[in-house]
Amino acid sequence: MHRPLHTLPKAHLHLHFTGSMRHSTLIELARSQGLHLPDALEEDWPPRLRATDERGWFRFQRLYDIARSVLSTPEHVYRLLREAAEDEAAEGSRWLEIQVDPSGFQQRFGGLTATLELMLDAAARAAAHAGIGVAVIVAANRTRHPLDANTLARLAVQYTGRGVVGFGLSNDERRGEAREFERAFRIAKRAGLLSLPHGGELLGPRSIEQCVNDLHADRVGHGVRAAESERLMERLADRQICCEVCPTSNVGLGVAERAADVPVRRLFEAGVPIALGADDPLLFGARLLRQYELLREVYGFRDAEIAEVARQSIRSSAAPESVGKEMLKGVDDWLAAPSAE
Repeated sequence: MHRPLHTLPKAHLHLHFTGSMRHSTLIELARSQGLHLPDALEEDWPPRLRATDERGWFRFQRLYDIARSVLSTPEHVYRLLREAAEDEAAEGSRWLEIQVDPSGFQQRFGGLTATLELMLDAAARAAAHAGIGVAVIVAANRTRHPLDANTLARLAVQYTGRGVVGFGLSNDERRGEAREFERAFRIAKRAGLLSLPHGGELLGPRSIEQCVNDLHADRVGHGVRAAESERLMERLADRQICCEVCPTSNVGLGVAERAADVPVRRLFEAGVPIALGADDPLLFGARLLRQYELLREVYGFRDAEIAEVARQSIRSSAAPESVGKEMLKGVDDWLAAPSAE
């Protein structure tokens, strides 16, 4: 027997707003509004995805957009975040940083500012309800014009210290190079927000290098393909730039054929900080706890190593110092508890 992973304190740093929705909630909201869901989101869930080609990514985005369409009222936003926080608490996640792009909801909820304020209020209420920390990362869409990202960065800056902790960049790396968004990230960094772009998922080390060189990334979303470059891994390790590794997502999108092919062990042994993430549980069928189970079942991590991964997630987060210290003590207590190993 091993120490129970759901009692290990951890931070969840890579979770998208719509993708955090419970599958049961998606079904219920769709039916209550008379919305038709494709088989991939109902009987054949979780969907079989492969986004390593343009057609596959388009299908992934189409399913994502359909899921987003069921969130039509403020009450749905409050419910989604309340349930996400409950799920995090049940899995030992004491701190959640959830990524939102207000642009996808602005026509529904009265504009960009009103949408972000709604999400921040919902996040604060969810945190109080579940007894965990919940912060927001405002994320730009790299398939849209960089000027849109500049607008989002200025919006995010207005809420620095009021629930927003970082600025991100998501969607298909092949359709928008990181360096094109340098201006937006400069705006965000100047105000003290963390730089949190996606990179090294569908493209290789060069994508990550742009995130580091041009966007001054504090963490890299995914980043698994850093393992293809010894020099890059050394740089990430030296600068303690965390990779938000999402094994289930990598397999779901075809970045890796099997969980065993995701280079988690290689990154860890190279000294690259790791924060495990679930990315979009709604589409990949697994939440954060499953990623920690894979550490043990697939990558052969011992409990001391699993505890170190949890510590790295906490140290790489934007959690207040007092919260971080309490969580780190909890990790030490978890490891000090007896096990049957």
